[in-house]
Amino acid sequence: MMISTQQLHDFNQPLMTAHEAALCYLHDTLGRQAADVIEKLVTFQVAIPSWALGTGGTRFGRFPGGGEPRSLAEKIADVGLLHQLNGSSDAISLHIPWDIPGDVAAVRQQLQAAGLRIDSVNSNTFQDQPDQPISYKFGSLAHSDAAVREQAVAHNAECIQYGAQLGATTHTVWLADGSNFPGQQHFRRAYQRTQDSLAAIVAALPSPDWTVLVEYKPYEPNFYSMVIPDWGTSLALCQALGPQAQVLVDLGHHLPNTNIEQLVGRLQHFGRLGGFHFNGSMYGDDDLTTGSIKPFQLFLIFNELVDAGQDPAVRNPAVAYMIDASHNTKDPLEDLLQSVDNILTAYAKALLVDRAALEEAQQANDAARAEDLLRDAFLTDVRPLVAEAYRQAGGALRPVMACRALQVRDQLTKQRGLRALSTGL
Repeated sequence: MMISTQQLHDFNQPLMTAHEAALCYLHDTLGRQAADVIEKLVTFQVAIPSWALGTGGTRFGRFPGGGEPRSLAEKIADVGLLHQLNGSSDAISLHIPWDIPGDVAAVRQQLQAAGLRIDSVNSNTFQDQPDQPISYKFGSLAHSDAAVREQAVAHNAECIQYGAQLGATTHTVWLADGSNFPGQQHFRRAYQRTQDSLAAIVAALPSPDWTVLVEYKPYEPNFYSMVIPDWGTSLALCQALGPQAQVLVDLGHHLPNTNIEQLVGRLQHFGRLGGFHFNGSMYGDDDLTTGSIKPFQLFLIFNELVDAGQDPAVRNPAVAYMIDASHNTKDPLEDLLQSVDNILTAYAKALLVDRAALEEAQQANDAARAEDLLRDAFLTDVRPLVAEAYRQAGGALRPVMACRALQVRDQLTKQRGLRALSTGL
């Protein structure tokens, strides 16, 4: 299905009077800053992962909701719908082997027609595929068997080739390797094998503008040790691999109470923050709606991102933003729209922080003043600014409400069937 410009106009029209009144208040309150924030929100884009377009699940079960995308073409179509609704989701991240493009020319044509691009490709060496000659049960890039490592490197090189065909310039590696029992794995040798394998993957990059993002995770699927358990290990690997390797931060990949905003600041200081996977976390890697549990933490993270972006001394490359969530009980499209909305809200609030006053308070060690400056920005209701950004980008003032009013899920279910299941995870 497609959403027409007229449909979005008709949806927005009854909301315009209240929207303009709320927006006028913020323009009066914030002055020129309001327009500046809207302009930045319009240009801010968050990639959608192909695996998040279907209902998620746990090891206890999965409850599909109907109309899920069964092919790469249908996944692109769904991201196109999201982008029509909010104007903020112009990219899709692919997961190989499920999203291998059969007809590259046709995929590129579909992407162009929808105003989309392929943001990145993601490998999978944490599961065995039906035609796979050697198992990853005991690891992949860090495996003690060279044949397993060679197979894993070859898979990553293949992913890069698919990405190059579709115009991507980023390859993401999440390594599930580790151990469940003391003594099972030699820590130092496993690390060195990983570094050597990643070096082979970096060597497979087709051009200097490509980047390999190295993700980390403290536990799961292994619970005694993970080869890349934290940002420091990922950073050390990237420093050894050279400028084409960067650290990827996933909000759910930290132990409880980790100061994520601080490590974001550190990575930017080192010029090594390459990517960001947004989701929400209550206990661990929950992959919930971004900003649904800890909105203040999300704001503090964006405060660091904005601060570094405005500091000419910071030499960090452009960060690749993506949502990485699992929707067990929500409609996936609605959940993704909510995540984007919470991301833009946190970003808008961070843009409102009085940087000069904050620096002055920090220099004076005025803790109360510094905190108040952050709270003032965080407590500002920026929803009219976000809504106006949607409208200026050609989307709906209230994307989730529009998704329901236009019966998007019902239409997809009629087209694809009630029992249509998304491919992939």
